[in-house]
Amino acid sequence: MAELLADRSSVKDIIHDKHTCIQTSILSMMHQSAGAGLGYRHPPKQIQEIVDAPPNPGYLISPRRDWIMFLKRRAMPLLAEFAKPENVLSGIRIDPGSNMRSRMSFFNIHTLMDNGTLGPAKEVHGYADGAKINFVTWSPDGQHMAFTVRYEDKVDSSVNLSLWVASAESGKAWPLCISEDIRLNAIFELFVWVNDSTILVCTIPSLRGNPPTKPLVPLVPRIRFNENKNIVQMRATKEMLKDLHEEELFDYYATSQLILVSLDGTVKSISPPAIYTALDPSPDEKYLMLTSVHRPYSSTVSYKRFPNNVELWTIDGTFIHEVCDLPLAEDIPITSGSVRKGKCLIRWRPDMPSTLYWVEAQDGGDANVEVSPRDIVYMERADPLNEKPQVFLKLDLQYRRTSWCNGSHALIYEHWYKTRRTRTWVISPDCNDVSPWVLFERSSEDAYSNPGSPMMCRTPAGTFVIAKIKTNYDGTYILLKGRGATPKGSIPFLDLLNINTGVKERIWESSKEKYYESVLALMSYNPKCEIQLNHLKLLASKESRREPTQYYIKIWPDKSQVQITKYPHPCPQLAMLQKEVIRYQREDGVKLTATLYLPPSYNPLEDGPLPCLIWSYPGEFKSREAAGQVRRSPNKFACISSNFPLWLARGFAILADPTIPIIGEGDQEANDRYIEQLVASAEAAVNEIVRRGVAHPDRIAVGSHSYGAFMTANLLAHAAHLFCCGIARSGAYNRTLTPFGFQKEVRTLWEATDTYIKMSPFMAANKIKKPILLIHGEDDSKITTAMQSSQFYDALKGNGVPCRLVILPFERHHYASRESIMHVIRETDRWLEMYCTNNSRE
Repeated sequence: MAELLADRSSVKDIIHDKHTCIQTSILSMMHQSAGAGLGYRHPPKQIQEIVDAPPNPGYLISPRRDWIMFLKRRAMPLLAEFAKPENVLSGIRIDPGSNMRSRMSFFNIHTLMDNGTLGPAKEVHGYADGAKINFVTWSPDGQHMAFTVRYEDKVDSSVNLSLWVASAESGKAWPLCISEDIRLNAIFELFVWVNDSTILVCTIPSLRGNPPTKPLVPLVPRIRFNENKNIVQMRATKEMLKDLHEEELFDYYATSQLILVSLDGTVKSISPPAIYTALDPSPDEKYLMLTSVHRPYSSTVSYKRFPNNVELWTIDGTFIHEVCDLPLAEDIPITSGSVRKGKCLIRWRPDMPSTLYWVEAQDGGDANVEVSPRDIVYMERADPLNEKPQVFLKLDLQYRRTSWCNGSHALIYEHWYKTRRTRTWVISPDCNDVSPWVLFERSSEDAYSNPGSPMMCRTPAGTFVIAKIKTNYDGTYILLKGRGATPKGSIPFLDLLNINTGVKERIWESSKEKYYESVLALMSYNPKCEIQLNHLKLLASKESRREPTQYYIKIWPDKSQVQITKYPHPCPQLAMLQKEVIRYQREDGVKLTATLYLPPSYNPLEDGPLPCLIWSYPGEFKSREAAGQVRRSPNKFACISSNFPLWLARGFAILADPTIPIIGEGDQEANDRYIEQLVASAEAAVNEIVRRGVAHPDRIAVGSHSYGAFMTANLLAHAAHLFCCGIARSGAYNRTLTPFGFQKEVRTLWEATDTYIKMSPFMAANKIKKPILLIHGEDDSKITTAMQSSQFYDALKGNGVPCRLVILPFERHHYASRESIMHVIRETDRWLEMYCTNNSRE
């Protein structure tokens, strides 16, 4: 315990200094240090060591389930990487040196494990140290993996992005031989396997030349117009195209030439250059569905709403026909559920050789329009031979997705946000004499009734379909896996479902006591996707509140398991932390839940109450019952990483994610009672931790990020008696500057003026008396937010509020560089030290 509280008082000292005045000299030193301009700072050692602990690798399973690839994320990037030039164009940020998205995450391919032998993992090798790896994918047969390797020349700062492949059997990797004059274009999709030995790759057109230069004198003024009286309501962002020069830059960097590359190095160009945003080979490897965007562009919306063209080509480069060409979509209403007009969500049926399906809204894309049906799902073969598209299913709610099984069965999901209704249909796509029927109908907010999702397997073509489970019973069976929310906490499960009758049988569920176990994926493989129940092999995870997640192969029917990872605890100094899911209720009877963390060895009876940090985020609900449901488990591992649990190492109690439901039942709008419900939820949380004796009532801080920062500022304005200080990161504080909605609010400022004003803590800056720390990324893509933090700081300072504003250069809405993350933690630690740990009311 002494090690955890280095440079700090012991827990008892912290608790029993209630009547001790803060030394004037200490405060003076803190203020001098804060304004000394000493550069980026690091947090105390015991926190820094936790933040620097490497994360455990992720995994990627081969299509035929015979290999598991483990990917290790690289360490936090340095700020210098973010200072490199980038072009911000139509909602994307481009690294001009590599012609890929800027600030991407990179990996090392750590190891490969043979699922058949479960023997020692083998290292993937062949590339140089320091290579940055991305876009990792398996070939359809799982014998190879393809990925990009990025090298940066330290001498001339040039970037080399190359395509590599590796053998699963040997682990050896090598560059795919593409001529030196062919460069990769990774702005949108970079490559996709079209069969076991051929890859479709986006490359830079050979005659592209140098990027267009910005004219010293603009050719034309910037003109925006709405002379045709369209209703265009967009939530503000600063990343849209601003002028003709930026349109030219977008064309320059985003245009690709497609080439087919074989593993033997053969290269063939197909289709003309275009701005390809999606590459989709058909399951039978005969066709390519190519999606591209084209002019006219827009200064209002991102490339996702530009004119959108979908074409079919043969795999050898022969054009077949145009599927659709959708116009510019600037006028999609902001109402939740509104969509683009025309064909949407065009996909290949994964269980058929080459059949397309898509959905078309019948309400003109406007969710405010009452119509039946609302959506129609269509199907069509790639070579229709003048056949009309087949009407697959008509839906009165909004189409969400389809889980395909085979020609006899598929599941279609529909949902309507306003009522939170969701339905799951069982359909027989190739049997006209079988009528669709509703398998599940429920509220999407009702976690307790969630039936789970079907377990998928891979076809020989590499597509995902629902696995059919062969049993000794009559009927067709599938497996449903779910989180299993219950009033006592989440208990993950696996159900066997008769898809003909809807009858379910629970064949496995997680331990209810110490461990939290989850079924992740099927590891059994069958070319027909028919898996014997008595030969079932699953990838599962297991963790406890003090033991990190480990992976297992679980085998049926004896349910034996083999552990395949042995990851160490990332922060052993907090291995014995205390964690509890607590329940309480607010004044109006709504049941609430939170996760309470306490330092190791802490005993409230012996040590007394601690300083406490509450970190939360509000959520909207349509019913009190759904708002009160438990959606967490006391047995999950406590991830410390770089967020609020870090302050356990500084002797704090942490109340994590206390539910703060904003409820709008029936025709009520939730935000019309936002302040009232926000304060009531916070008051209930504070009363509970004080009642338990774990939190000192005068030393409770509140904080959060984004909409949670907005919450923090409102709590300091309207519930000042509850908190001693606040930490608000990347928040927006003046809702009149986001007039076309925010979060789940879809009414405009002019439709709900009073609500916008009452919810804005900027309007209540004169009511805030407690210290607040504001942090924001200078390069936040949301146009108003960084400005709002500065304006809010000015308003607070103008009203004499103790406040501090930290603007992080080159950072966006979420902070990523090591310097910034460490500095944010240091600023937060200093703030808590000054105004929470050392706070005392006489």
